[in-house]
Amino acid sequence: MEMIQFINVSKRYDSGYEALSQLSFSVQKGELVFLTGHSGAGKTTIIKLIAMLERPTQGQVIFNQTNLNQYNDRTILKLRQQMGIIFQNPHLLSDRNVFENVALPLYITGFNYKEIPKRVRAALDKVGLLRKEKMLPAALSAGEQQRVSIARAIVNRPIALLADEPTGNLDPDLAKDIMSLFQQFHQVGVTLLVASHDLALIAKLPHRIISLQRGRLKREQEQEAFTV
Repeated sequence: MEMIQFINVSKRYDSGYEALSQLSFSVQKGELVFLTGHSGAGKTTIIKLIAMLERPTQGQVIFNQTNLNQYNDRTILKLRQQMGIIFQNPHLLSDRNVFENVALPLYITGFNYKEIPKRVRAALDKVGLLRKEKMLPAALSAGEQQRVSIARAIVNRPIALLADEPTGNLDPDLAKDIMSLFQQFHQVGVTLLVASHDLALIAKLPHRIISLQRGRLKREQEQEAFTV
C-alpha cells in the first residue's frame, strides 16, 4: 500500500520558477526512501508539499490514501499529527530545555497532560538523550540538537517521517549515527522519506534512491545491501 503518492505534480512559484514539473512517484507503507539531487532539484519542495507547508500548482499529492487537496487550514493539524518533520536546522526554542522542546507538539495537540512526561521521555530515550532533558539547546552539540529535533518529530508516534537534509550540518560520524536512527524507525514499520545530498553515505544503505534533476525524476535505483 502506498503511503505517499505524487501524481503529475508541478509546483510553480509567483516568480515563474518551476520547482517541480509533472513529477510522479510513490513510497510504500513502511519503506525508507532517499531523495537526492543537486541544490534546487526539488527535494525540499517535495517535503513541503507533503507537510502542506506549500500546495501544488498542478497534480495530486496523496498521503495515507487521502488526497491532500481535501485538507484546509482547520483540518491540517490532524494531518500533521500523522507525520514527523525534521529539517537541516533543528529549529529548537533556545529558552526552553530539551524536555520542553520535545513536548511542544503534544501541548499543541492537546495531549493528555499527565501522559506527556512518559511520552517525552520515551522519545528522548529512543535518541539517547534521556539524561539531558533539563539542558538548554545551547549546551548541546550539533548532533545532540538534531537528535532533540528527531525526538520532537517522533513524540506523536507518527506513521511517517519526512526529513530534509537532516545530516547537512553534521560531520560524517554524526551523520552516520542519525541515519542509523532512521533505519531503526524503518525496522519498526515507520515510513521515511529522507532528502539528502550525501551520496557517499546513502549509497552504503540498502534502500531505494529517487534522484531528481530540475524538478523531474532522473532515476530510481534499488540499493544492494551493504553494512555500514
